[in-house]
Amino acid sequence: MKRDEKTEYIATFDVGTTAVKGVLVDEAGHPAAALSVEIPTLFEGDRKEQNPQSWWDAFREISLEFTKDVPSAQIEALVMSGQMQDLIPLDQALNPVCNAILYADGRAGEQAKRIEEAVGAERFLRLTGNRCDGSLPLPKLLWLKEHRPDLYARTSHVLISSKDYLLARLTGVSAGDVIAGSTAGAMDILQKRWSGELLAAAGVSQDLFPKLLAAHQRVGSVLPEAAEHCGYLPGTPVFAGTGDAGATTLASGISVPGQYNINLGTSGWVATVSDSPLLTQEGVFNLAAMPEGRYINVVPFLNAGNVHSWIAGVMAGFAGREATDFDALGALLTQSLPGSGGTLFLPYLVGERFPVLDHDARGCYIGLTPRTTSADLARAALEGVAFSIRQGLERLDATPGSVSLIGGGGREAVWCQILADVLGREIAVFRDAELLPAITVASAALLGLGKISCYEQFTASLGGLETCVRYTPCIGSGEVYGPLYERFCRLHPVLRALW
Repeated sequence: MKRDEKTEYIATFDVGTTAVKGVLVDEAGHPAAALSVEIPTLFEGDRKEQNPQSWWDAFREISLEFTKDVPSAQIEALVMSGQMQDLIPLDQALNPVCNAILYADGRAGEQAKRIEEAVGAERFLRLTGNRCDGSLPLPKLLWLKEHRPDLYARTSHVLISSKDYLLARLTGVSAGDVIAGSTAGAMDILQKRWSGELLAAAGVSQDLFPKLLAAHQRVGSVLPEAAEHCGYLPGTPVFAGTGDAGATTLASGISVPGQYNINLGTSGWVATVSDSPLLTQEGVFNLAAMPEGRYINVVPFLNAGNVHSWIAGVMAGFAGREATDFDALGALLTQSLPGSGGTLFLPYLVGERFPVLDHDARGCYIGLTPRTTSADLARAALEGVAFSIRQGLERLDATPGSVSLIGGGGREAVWCQILADVLGREIAVFRDAELLPAITVASAALLGLGKISCYEQFTASLGGLETCVRYTPCIGSGEVYGPLYERFCRLHPVLRALW
């Protein structure tokens, strides 16, 4: 890596579901170094957990590589984005008392029903901007209290985002941001503070919950013991950062209703922005946004990039290869035709929260014939995710004026074309899509340091990261996908009894 000894950098991280990504960013938004370290997810039946130590180990590995190439004196701040809606219980010393229960884990359905009954469904919606279900951290905390009282008794702090555990290790402070806090099922979304009414309904203490900050507010400084393990200077400022949806929405450049962004990470979402929570549509999740006074309206999916990874692994197994091969999948997809020969795939591999809220749902193929090929099976899997995304886009109020795409799924060209055809809209796919959220979150640190006056000042300067590929609907694609989409929408109501 070539470096200027006078250049100052922000060390940024995105603590995702499958990997921790780190980027060293200069004040103009140019990435000087980037590294990604994969992290494991632990599955036990329908339960999904991660060991917070794996986040810290990956963060340390990346940080030590960064500080090999750049003197720590040139790193002026740290800031992160991370997966949201997790339950991360810590003891008094900020050590995990158990694995983090991930956002896709819906084990607390019964607890969610009781909380909703105690508060009232409409009151819960008005307070949080969202419906109550078993994937939210507040019901999960009640589940822990009832099913693992030994662990609950040791819990002194609860965090909601993976990146907040790293902040705690770095600074010794239990803190979180209002974007990730919006996913807890415990925050008053208008007041941006924990709701005593909701916490009382769950029977848990507000003292457990972290201090809520805006993304650009300072959590603290790197402690000497953390600096020794990570390579940064003691006293380096650490900023609150944001839940991943906040960074992704800001990175995608959407700023007014009618502009939409699709995220194709392990899970995914369709997002837009507004001046208030959107409470009238079932399935819409509302978050605070990084610019204060704005809100992100999100339709979230548990199944997106995980379906891509799954079908790539299945096809690799069919071909006798042990490792997942995305290049081979891409080559196979080029042999497929729109509509997959009439084969439909319901993509609910890990249950789903939209377009249906059904944690028991599972994936399945419909319409197989003797003529169905492996290319049909591969394409149908990705078409199934595209159909879910179309349902999400139709749930939001404003007529789509522009649609952008960010996330690792944007590297699969055929999938991008499928999305354009299924949605009947041009799709703009961002360059460096996997790194863009980590790069963009640097704006929070620069704002906190007083180097910029607003988030948009930084994002507007990202000239090297502009949209580079546009996919337009193919002629006749609507005639193919229109009838298939109508069939897709009828599948879950018919099949639900089987689960």
